[in-house]
Amino acid sequence: MSDLPVRDEYGFYEIRLESIGGLGANLAGKILAEAGILNLGFNGSSFSSYGSEKRGSPVKAFIRFCDSDCEVRINSPVTEPHLIAVFQENLKQILPVLMGMNDKTRVVVNTARTAPAARDFLEMPGGTLYCVDALKISREEKVKLNTTILGAVCRASGFLAKEALEQAISDTLGKKYAWLVPANLKAFNRGFEEVEILEVPDDGKYPFQPFRESPPRWGYGNAPIGGTITEIASTLRNDLSASREGLLPFFIRDNCTDCTLCESTCPDYCYVWREVEKDGRKTMVNTGINYQYCKGCLRCVDICPSQAIEARNESEVDTKKLSRVSIW
Repeated sequence: MSDLPVRDEYGFYEIRLESIGGLGANLAGKILAEAGILNLGFNGSSFSSYGSEKRGSPVKAFIRFCDSDCEVRINSPVTEPHLIAVFQENLKQILPVLMGMNDKTRVVVNTARTAPAARDFLEMPGGTLYCVDALKISREEKVKLNTTILGAVCRASGFLAKEALEQAISDTLGKKYAWLVPANLKAFNRGFEEVEILEVPDDGKYPFQPFRESPPRWGYGNAPIGGTITEIASTLRNDLSASREGLLPFFIRDNCTDCTLCESTCPDYCYVWREVEKDGRKTMVNTGINYQYCKGCLRCVDICPSQAIEARNESEVDTKKLSRVSIW
C-alpha cells in the first residue's frame, strides 16, 4: 500500500471534484474510492452532491482516504481539499470552485489553455496546477471525459497507483460496457501523460478563499408567500455558460435562410432576431446566439437544414465578444 503524502488533523487525504451533471464526476468519485479502498488497502469514503437535473447542474464529489487502522467517522463535504479536480473550467464563473484550498493544494483542470493562462482564468492563488485538455482527448477516444480527468488526478495525487485505477476502471465499466474499457483506459493514460504542470507561487496576485457556506437567497423569513415570483424577467441575469460540456453551437450567417427552426428547437431562446427591410417588406433575420443563455445542448446543430450552425469547441469561440447581444 502506498503512503498518503499529507493528512489533515483527522488523518484524511481529501479530494473534491467540481463538475456539472453529465460529465461523469459522480462515477469518477466512485472509481477513485474503489481504487484506493479495494485495490490499495486504504480506508475511505465517497459520496456526491447534486441537484434534481441530470445534466447541466453543478455536481460535487467528495473522496476521503486514510490509513487502514483509521476509522472513517466523517461524512461531511470536503471543505479544505488536498486535491481539487475541475471538470468544467467555466464553473468558475458561477461557483467558487477553489474555495478552501491552500498553497499546498493541487488543482487539476480540464482546459485547452496554457497553464499560466489557466491560472489567471481560475484566479488560482497558489499551489500546483495540472492542466489537461480532457475534452479534446475524450472526443478523440470517443469516451466521456471523466476517465481522462482520472488520469490527471492520478498523476497529481502522487500516491494513487496507475495500475489500481486501471483495474477499477476495468472492473466498473466491464460489468455492463466491456467494449468501452480499452478506449477509456487509453483516455486515462493520455490524461496521465498529457498534463501541463505549473507550480503557482503564493505571490499575492489572487487571494485564497476560505470555505464558507453559501446561504440560499430565500428562506423561511424572507420568501414570498406561496413562493410567488415577484420580480419580472427574473431569469434575465442568469448565466448558463457553466452548464455547457465544452461544445457549443457556432452560427454562420452566410449559410442561414432564416427558417426559424433553430428558434423553435432552442429550449432557452438564445437566438437573437431583428427586423429589417428586405425586398420591399419587413422581415425578421437571425443575428446569432446569445451565449449567456446557451447550455450547449446542440439541438440547433442537429435541426439546421442549411449547415448554418456547427458544433465547435468552446475554446475556439470568443463567447465574451458574441455574448450578451441586446435582445430588448
